[in-house]
Amino acid sequence: MKHRIYLDNCCFNRPYDDQMQLRIWLETQAKLHIQSLVYEKKIELVWSFILKFENSRNVFDNRKKAIAQWEKLSSSFIEKSEEIRSIAMEIMATGIKAADAAHVACAITGHCNFFITVDRRLLKYQDDRIRIYNPVEFINNIEEI
Repeated sequence: MKHRIYLDNCCFNRPYDDQMQLRIWLETQAKLHIQSLVYEKKIELVWSFILKFENSRNVFDNRKKAIAQWEKLSSSFIEKSEEIRSIAMEIMATGIKAADAAHVACAITGHCNFFITVDRRLLKYQDDRIRIYNPVEFINNIEEI
């Protein structure tokens, strides 16, 4: 069975951050490797309404277009629903921001094994329904693909 993953918006934008910082460069390389696994159909990418919305607000047109292309490679699209709202509210009660909670809720309802982010605050959140990793941790912890 293939791993199902969800990358949040900050993860998709990581290659556009300052690559002179070692942590950012490592996360970028790991994220690009993850994308190659998606492209090669070795893992499944899940997309969502909140990813689409956040990306539509990107002021950099080239970045917006590049990120939007990944929707076409996703195995499924998670629509807004009452279930997502309910799970997001539960997550927000722990101090997680609304958009981040919506991303995690989409990953959970999309039956993802992994939620991948570079958001340090979100990486501290724990949920029995999904494993939350940064891209480097994901690459280091997945079984051989």
